[in-house]
Amino acid sequence: MKRGLEGPPPEQRQAPVGRRNTQGIRIDPEVEARQDPRRTVISALVEHEPGVLSDVSGLFSRRQFNIESLTVGPTQDDARARITLVVEEPDPGIDQIKKQLRKLVPVVSVHELEPNAMRRELALIKVDAERPDQVAAVADMYGAKTVDSSPETATFEVTGSRQKIDAAIETFGQFGIREISRTGTTALARGTDETTGPSPAEASVTSAEAAKQDSYTQPADDD
Repeated sequence: MKRGLEGPPPEQRQAPVGRRNTQGIRIDPEVEARQDPRRTVISALVEHEPGVLSDVSGLFSRRQFNIESLTVGPTQDDARARITLVVEEPDPGIDQIKKQLRKLVPVVSVHELEPNAMRRELALIKVDAERPDQVAAVADMYGAKTVDSSPETATFEVTGSRQKIDAAIETFGQFGIREISRTGTTALARGTDETTGPSPAEASVTSAEAAKQDSYTQPADDD
């Protein structure tokens, strides 16, 4: 008489993969390998010439990177412009963004800024002005500058961190917001740190890659 359940013998059965956690529950390797995204700022110094922004935006479109904001503007050098990107990706995605940016011909340098970098955003907020005294009180609270006013509406300029802008918009919302326009984040490194210069870790990697490349391309000595 045959005992047990039907099926292949034990040596032919598929074994589950993945390790177990401290509670004895098996962990899916694919789930374990996933990394949570993080928000960071990447600053790129580029040649100030037509088509650069199109090249950069095309790169993100093809790679489907999660770009939260992108700003571009001139620098103290008329021949250079600065692109500031706020991205939200897992660490491998952030590394890919930096590597792919460095491959673009007009890009001079790329640097991920430290969390304590100076980050600022500007927003224009147009609100209903039926309660002018209360609207002015909120504007004072956030250091907002009045740039336009009429009997029906008032428009304020708010500058600061993304969190400050979000809080100002939420507070102004009690009066009724007509329109909002935001610039996106621009940023600079603190102190003497170079905003678009490579960090020590990035510089060591770049130097190692350059040395490796030289070893492949160096011509042999003549006999």
